[in-house]
Amino acid sequence: MNIPEPSNFIQEIIVDDLKTGKRNAVHTRFPPEPNGYLHIGHAKSICLNFSTAAKFGGKTNLRFDDTNPSKEEIEYVDSIREDVRWLGFDWEEREYFASDYYDQIYDFAEQLILKGKAYICELKGDAVSEYRGTLTEAGKPSPWRDRPVSENLDLFRRMKAGEFEEGACFLRAKIDMAHPNMNMRDPAVYRIKKASHHRTGDKWCIYPMYDFAHPISDWIENITHSICTLEFEAHRPLYDWFLQALELKNCPQQIEFARLNLTYTMMSKRRLLELVQNKVVMGWSDPRMPTISGLRRRGYSPSSIREFCDRIGISKADSMVDINLLYFCIREELNASAQRAMAVLNPVKVVIDNWEEGRFDEIEVENNPENPAQGNRKILFGREIYIERDDFMENPPKKYFRLHPDGEVRLKGAYFIKCVRVDKDDQGNILEIHCTYDPASRGGESPDGRKVKGTIQWVSVPHAVSAEVRLFDHLFTLENPADVPEDKVWSDYLNPNSMIKCEAKLEPMMGKATLADRYQFMRLGYFCLDSEENKQGKLVFNRTVELKDSWGKMQAK
Repeated sequence: MNIPEPSNFIQEIIVDDLKTGKRNAVHTRFPPEPNGYLHIGHAKSICLNFSTAAKFGGKTNLRFDDTNPSKEEIEYVDSIREDVRWLGFDWEEREYFASDYYDQIYDFAEQLILKGKAYICELKGDAVSEYRGTLTEAGKPSPWRDRPVSENLDLFRRMKAGEFEEGACFLRAKIDMAHPNMNMRDPAVYRIKKASHHRTGDKWCIYPMYDFAHPISDWIENITHSICTLEFEAHRPLYDWFLQALELKNCPQQIEFARLNLTYTMMSKRRLLELVQNKVVMGWSDPRMPTISGLRRRGYSPSSIREFCDRIGISKADSMVDINLLYFCIREELNASAQRAMAVLNPVKVVIDNWEEGRFDEIEVENNPENPAQGNRKILFGREIYIERDDFMENPPKKYFRLHPDGEVRLKGAYFIKCVRVDKDDQGNILEIHCTYDPASRGGESPDGRKVKGTIQWVSVPHAVSAEVRLFDHLFTLENPADVPEDKVWSDYLNPNSMIKCEAKLEPMMGKATLADRYQFMRLGYFCLDSEENKQGKLVFNRTVELKDSWGKMQAK
C-alpha cells in the first residue's frame, strides 16, 4: 500500500497505524446531532473527516447522533445534508442514525448489567451532583450501587416498558466514584424521556446517553478513527471503558483536535438557537449568523470555506482565529471572479447643466480588470446621475479627493465633472448638486494633462434599478462572545449596527441578477442576491465582504 505523507498530527497517527498493521483501512464519520444548523466550526470537522479518509483511500459516514428526541427535528436533518453536500462532500449510501442501532445499544446496556457493570439508580435532581463529588473531593456511592444484577435487569426492562415517570430512575455505569476524571464517576447510560422521536415515534421511552451511544455506533459502523473536538478529550477514557467492558474487538480510536474559535463569533449552538428563538436574527440562515446556511446566503462559496479550513490547519491546542482570515479567503476568490458594477447606496442627484436634454452616451467599462476575459459592458450616461452622498462635501478636509464646490472629479469610465452650485431645501438638506462636464474628457481621460485624483461611481437616474442593499458587521461587539464578564450576559454585547439597510440605486443589469452572480460594487465590497428575499420577488443584495478602504482608515485616524 502506498501511504501518503502526513500533513497534521492526526494523519501521523493514521500513517503509523497503517505502517504497523494496526489498521488496514481508514474509515471516519461526521456525527452531528440534529438539534440545530451546522456552523463554520462544523465545516472544519466536515473537511477534516472527509478529506482525511479520502487522502488514504478510505470512507466517511454521515451519522446523525439522534439520542435526544426533545431537541431534534427533521428540519435539522435536512439542513445538515444540504450543508455537507454544498461544501462538496458525498457520503454516498453511508448515511446512518444512532436510532438505527437502538435495539443493539439496548442489548449492550443489558450486557453491562449482566456483567455487574451497570445499575439502576434512584437519586434525583441535586442529589446526583452531591453524590458525584467535586474536582477536589471524591464522590459517594449511590445507595443503589450494589443492587443485585437480577433486580437491576428487572428495573431496566420495566423502564423500557414505560412503568416509571421521567426522573424516577436511570441506568448508570459502575466504574469508580473516586476517579479523578469526573466523567468516570458512574456516568448515566440510559434515562427516561417520554418524548416522541422524529424517526422512531413513540417506540422508545428510554434513550441512551451520547457518551454510550457514540462508541457503540462507531463500533457497529467499523469506524477506525473517531475524530472529535478537544472538549471530548476528557470523555475518551469513558469511550474506551464502554468498549472494553463489553469486550468488543477491533475497536475504533478516538482522536481529539482543537475546535474552531473565531473572533467576534458565537460558536455555541445553544446560544445560536436562542438568537433564532428570540428573533434577534432572521432565522438560522441570517447572513450575520456563522451557520453554513448563513454564510451561503451571504455569498460565501464552498471553495472559500474549504480554503479557510485548510489555512487554519489542525492542532491539539485551543486558539482564537481572526475572522479576517475568513474574509481574506472569500475576498481573494471574488476579486478574480466577481463582475464589477456601480452602485449608489445613499444617492444624491447630480444635474450636469451643460449636457443636452434627452441625450445619452454609451459608456464602455471593464467587467473585471483582474480578469480581462470577462470583457466590457456598455452603460448609458445622461444629464442626471446619482452619486454617493458621501462622495460630496461642502467643506472638505485636506486630502479629500472627491466632489466639492469648485472641485473636479472623474466619473468612472465617463467624464470629468466640476461642481458649480448646490440646491438645498429649507432645512439645509441637499436636493441637487449642479455640475458641468468637460466634453474632452470622455472615458475619464485627461484632455490637457491636468491631474484629477478622485474617481467616483455613478448611476444614470432614468435607468437606475432600485434595490435594498444590506451591509453586515459583526453580530457581537465582544472579540470573544464566549468570554463574557461575570456582571454581564452575552446579549449585552449584541451589535445594534450588525445590519444596515440601504435604499440603493444600481446599474440596469442588476435588475436581471441571478443567485449565482457575484458583484463587486465600486469601493463598497462584494455583493450577491439574497436567496430568501429573491423567493419573494424582492431585489435585495447582501454584502459578502468589504473592500479595503484607505480613505475610511484615514478618516477614522
